[in-house]
Amino acid sequence: MHDQTPSRSRTPSPTARRGLLTLVAVAAFLVLNVGEALAQIAPGTREIPARVLGGVPMTAADSMVAQLVDELDFDSYKQLIRGLADFGDRREGTERNIRSNEWIEEQLQGWGYETERVHYEFRGQPRWQVIATKVGTTVPEEMVILGAHMDGIGGGEAVNDNASGTALVMEIARVLALPGVETERSVRFALWNNEETGLNGARAYVEQRAELQGIEDPPGSGNYPEPRWIAMIQHDKVLYDRGNPPGLHQAWNADVDVEYQLVSEEWEASAALGLRLLNSSRKFSTDYPAVLSNSMSNTDSTPFMNHVAAVSVRENRRLYEIGWRGPAGYGARGSDPHWHRPTDLYVNYTDWDFLLGFNAMQMTLGATAELVGASFVRTPAGSDG
Repeated sequence: MHDQTPSRSRTPSPTARRGLLTLVAVAAFLVLNVGEALAQIAPGTREIPARVLGGVPMTAADSMVAQLVDELDFDSYKQLIRGLADFGDRREGTERNIRSNEWIEEQLQGWGYETERVHYEFRGQPRWQVIATKVGTTVPEEMVILGAHMDGIGGGEAVNDNASGTALVMEIARVLALPGVETERSVRFALWNNEETGLNGARAYVEQRAELQGIEDPPGSGNYPEPRWIAMIQHDKVLYDRGNPPGLHQAWNADVDVEYQLVSEEWEASAALGLRLLNSSRKFSTDYPAVLSNSMSNTDSTPFMNHVAAVSVRENRRLYEIGWRGPAGYGARGSDPHWHRPTDLYVNYTDWDFLLGFNAMQMTLGATAELVGASFVRTPAGSDG
């Protein structure tokens, strides 16, 4: 039986063709302008939800901290991430892990820090990680620890997990080393190794040093090899909040997650530290707000949580948004398709992603500067001082 329906021409009418060309032109215009906008992104250019950032009356002390936060450099942050990515995933026990650790050490030394290698063993094999300290001028026996793990897995470049956090700590170290910057208390920058094998580097540090806190060595010297811990702030995956399932760009409601562990001996102090970070975000972050939750897990602040106020700074909550390793594999909740994958590559992130990490860094530096009593006296242009 033949179809009696009259056949229709597949050639568009002139009106339809004109409409199609118009749609193509509009789409091309939008693509070009979006691309241009992405290329020109800079801190302070993203439209932010009302009443979540800014609008806080600034004290004189806040204004001093703001000057320090303004020294953070978006391009410098990206370059540090790129430098770490060039080594690959930096998996512990490999040559690329050793070389990237040496590179981290060289950067810190280039900014004027005396670095230290913390040695430990993992499965009977020697391992080490780098720390550096900004020594306080009046209370050097107390310190804030800023941490991130430099090792990664997955066979890619481990950009988000965790070049993003490592570069964050390093960029803060660069700023605190600038001429004219002083802190009353000390700040330690800890770039942990062996996080991916079970937080082994951070655990070794706590085991070796918890009992040494605040001891002057030698007595009367004013030297404190392990100042007393007053706060520990960890940074682990701070770039990727594209929603679930992830979109092409950062989600409109993306935020920085600060987590503490409610089931810890120092939970009250940790919650207070988390609130300090949220207040810092409100005052000093330019584009993305921060939120607080109480289920910190699977990160290098965990070994510290029964000793000192400890929080983790992330792109998403570790247990409830990022996921776990189960039958469906890493990233089973679907929030990050690059997690522990060969696709965790620099080219797979946009400036909108890097901006989230940058805002986390603004928040951390602001809170840290308040905790340690930072001051910043700029050297006048053209002077020899």
